[in-house]
Amino acid sequence: MINKKIFGHLENGCEVNLYSLKNKCGTTAEIINYGACVKSINVENNIGNFEDVVLGYDTLDEYINDKFYFGATVGRYANRIAFSKFSLNGTEYKLNSNDGNNHLHGGLIGFNKVLWNSHVFQTEQGSSVKLEYLSKDGEENYPGNLKLSVLFTLTDKNEIIIKYEGVTDEQTILNMTNHSYFNLSGNLSQTILEHELFLNSESFTPVNKSLIPTGEIKSILNTPLDFLQRTQIGLRINDDYEQIKLAKGFDHNWIINNYQKEKIRMAATVYEPQSGRIMEVFTDQPGLQFYSGNFLRDTIIGKNGTKYNYRSAFCLEAQHYPDSPNQPEFPSVVLNPGELYKQKTIYKFSTIKNN
Repeated sequence: MINKKIFGHLENGCEVNLYSLKNKCGTTAEIINYGACVKSINVENNIGNFEDVVLGYDTLDEYINDKFYFGATVGRYANRIAFSKFSLNGTEYKLNSNDGNNHLHGGLIGFNKVLWNSHVFQTEQGSSVKLEYLSKDGEENYPGNLKLSVLFTLTDKNEIIIKYEGVTDEQTILNMTNHSYFNLSGNLSQTILEHELFLNSESFTPVNKSLIPTGEIKSILNTPLDFLQRTQIGLRINDDYEQIKLAKGFDHNWIINNYQKEKIRMAATVYEPQSGRIMEVFTDQPGLQFYSGNFLRDTIIGKNGTKYNYRSAFCLEAQHYPDSPNQPEFPSVVLNPGELYKQKTIYKFSTIKNN
């Protein structure tokens, strides 16, 4: 089932819509076409109550002024590009800087700050909303006219499937992700430190003090970044370990095992013992950025007046590695004319019910 309503209007008068998807389990997801944002996901807990498990806002103005990418589709380049520049075929492109000297999540006006065209339909898998956007040549100083689509589907298996596609008329780079902040307890001001996390990864890309990868690939074994066994997020988050101190917690790219282009495999599992909720992440991307809400603070007021406190949410962003355009050893993010950019990520929810 799909419902549509007006969410607000931009300064130029353009209408912004909110789409509500619902499955036969009673699970709902709300998508807005400003920023292609996931506004809410309501899933059942272990005693049968449905609660929202993602951070966000009540009004369009709050999304327009948002600095944290709540629920947003980000790009052209998710994560950071060092010194806001990269080269293609000998031509250097200087991007806008919005993270010190670096370029983060698409720049000053990324995909999270634009209005997407929208279409709704039913598929065999479930209720879907498809959002489309043309990123013009020179936008944020990227080359090429880039036609994009993001398809959100809510299935009766309690999966939110996100499919991305893109084509360009000039060689460019592209690396997209969804930036939802999750708190599976349903209490969006409560910390996520007791959530238990599994990451299907044996290595990560270490960062410098600007959170830019050094170019190394390092084992997670015998480090606080080892989540090969399901572990409380808060257990080692304050350990005396250089990478933890640089990021003020977890904010790193884990290299997901068994990467093959367009092959879906499990990347992560999160369990919240109080609610019994489980979230599994499946993706065809080589990396997963796990961020533990280190820069959230109680001055951020979200839905229903909720204060989004320090470490009250986590992100699991499926993507290519940060700064890949400047790291030739990392998987390529170059998109050529005639090629189709494809990406697929699935967030699947379930619950361990009380007897």
